Amino acid sequence: MAADYDVIITNGRLLDGAGNPWRYADIGTRGDRIARVGDLSGADALEIIDASGLYIAPGFIDTHSHAREALQSADRSAAPGLLAQGVTTVLLNPDGGGEVDLEASIAALERDGLGVNAGLFAPHGSIRRAVMGMDARAPSPEELASMAELVESAMASGAFGLSSGLYYAPGSFAENSELIALARVVAPWGGAYQSHIRDESDFTIGLAAAVDEVIEVSRDAGVPGVITHIKALGPPVWGLSEDIARRIRQARADGIPVYTDQYPYEASSTNFAAALLPRWAFAEGKHRGLEETDSPELRARLRTAFNENLARRGGPDRIVFSRTDNTALLGKSLAAVASGNELTPFDMAMRILRDGNPGIISFNMNDEDIETFMREEWNMTASDGAYPVWEKGRPHPRAFGSFPRKLRKYVIEDRVISLPFAIRSMTSLPADVYGIQDRGRLAEGAFADIIVFDIRQIRDNATFVDPWQLSGGVVHVLVNGEPAWRNGRQASESAGRVLKNRVVTAASPRRSHQ
Repeated sequence: MAADYDVIITNGRLLDGAGNPWRYADIGTRGDRIARVGDLSGADALEIIDASGLYIAPGFIDTHSHAREALQSADRSAAPGLLAQGVTTVLLNPDGGGEVDLEASIAALERDGLGVNAGLFAPHGSIRRAVMGMDARAPSPEELASMAELVESAMASGAFGLSSGLYYAPGSFAENSELIALARVVAPWGGAYQSHIRDESDFTIGLAAAVDEVIEVSRDAGVPGVITHIKALGPPVWGLSEDIARRIRQARADGIPVYTDQYPYEASSTNFAAALLPRWAFAEGKHRGLEETDSPELRARLRTAFNENLARRGGPDRIVFSRTDNTALLGKSLAAVASGNELTPFDMAMRILRDGNPGIISFNMNDEDIETFMREEWNMTASDGAYPVWEKGRPHPRAFGSFPRKLRKYVIEDRVISLPFAIRSMTSLPADVYGIQDRGRLAEGAFADIIVFDIRQIRDNATFVDPWQLSGGVVHVLVNGEPAWRNGRQASESAGRVLKNRVVTAASPRRSHQ
């Protein structure tokens, strides 16, 4: 006689993902779905997981991940770091980056199997570069139409929306009207607009004006607008979080669906050139002012802009090299490297950038601003995590620790938010914002993306010095009903799927895997 269920998880404290308090309930799965939530004491299953003393929750959704290349690699190197955090779904191609051809990306992700589910964005920056190169100007009507066609193609392939990186070239060359036009292409597909905003400090238009740009896109295009990895970056804007939160609350009160996501760290990470060079230095696809042969006037102009940007980030001792072919730089601050070479930070930077563009970690936030954003009901959780190969350096620990860190530090230790509130920010809220069908909640009929964790042991082990450490406390993970993580070990390398937007899902369910 066949078993009643494939898996039964019993005796655990169930957090449904909607923000409700925990309750005792069992879960039974059949195939890739949750078949029953309730008292299953008389049922049998192929596998029974005793969750006594543990919590059961929906699998976490990472709304901003740079794991695409690692997930596409034959060794699937990102999956253990994600599963150990309880992450079962990642959204890829953030910041306007990634492949323009989503069908090619999907084929690459599916080629060797996926350890977690993955969805994709249409990447504005890559699309703009494909049509216009690195031209620092507005598109012609014909160029805008070409970009719209590429966005439409990405949405037809299942993209969950449009991502932009307006801080980075060539996205920084786009006026907001361009983003509104392209976001309107996304709207009929049920997609969202996610943006690394133009300014997280006072580099150009300022933090408040940059937030207003997302609100404008959301209002005029009729799509959810997401300010991704929201922060107040650097001393000039520390303390502005409450003003930014008020702006978002007012927009939402006016019926504009604006949201944010956030990683729970005081340090950000990007590349050296993007952090410290002005946008005009990137025009025409080359860094202007870096070569000794450049005019003294151009060099002086670059020096002034560089030093202003360095001050915004708190000075050279707050810039630490993290990813680079030059292993002599790893783990050292710009201040230390410049002093060791008896150079100014600017001259040292020019020497470094002539040889490459290393990754950096920038310690530029304060706890009060982090906590202000975290308390908001419209704030999701994201990692912004990248998984470079080992020999290239040290990733930001957020790649391996964001979700457990939020639970350990901000729920258990500092009591900034409650456990149900935190779980909602990681599950049902992102599923609702991005229209990820039948995920993010523990409910009958939903996909069986389920985690079992020990709140006493949940913690991020990754540090800035040693970021490759897996998180602890997540005991079991099911992805699409298949056990993917058991007691600190990966149990399956192919339980994940490529997910697609609700329109493609409804039109071609077999193609969409949902």
